[in-house]
Amino acid sequence: VQIVESGGGLVQPGGSLRLSCAASGSTLDVHAAAWFRQAPGKEREGISCINRSDGSEYYADSVKGRFTISRENGKNTVYLQMNSLTFEDPAVYYCATDPDLYCSGDPLNPADFTSWGSGTQVSVSS
Repeated sequence: VQIVESGGGLVQPGGSLRLSCAASGSTLDVHAAAWFRQAPGKEREGISCINRSDGSEYYADSVKGRFTISRENGKNTVYLQMNSLTFEDPAVYYCATDPDLYCSGDPLNPADFTSWGSGTQVSVSS
């Protein structure tokens, strides 16, 4: 699966962005798809996942209530709607997929995902 993220940019605190994860080489509706982020000097953090089997969603506490993951099967795309962005959110955001994983309530482990995009930068500045 080849993955390309887009939609990153610079926003003010409280602003919104929608990230897109477009896949080719396979259909995303048969994969679990997740969003990770990595800020300079920090570990890669799994923030959201959507499952292939039942469409259930997982969110890390750091983004719960502000971010929403969704998929559009017809466009083979997964989205991350990010609202109420703060100075804690700037990072490179990565999309990752796996055909066998089921995301539960456990923290997302990057090693469980087999396909990755190259990331898109999100910045927050007043």
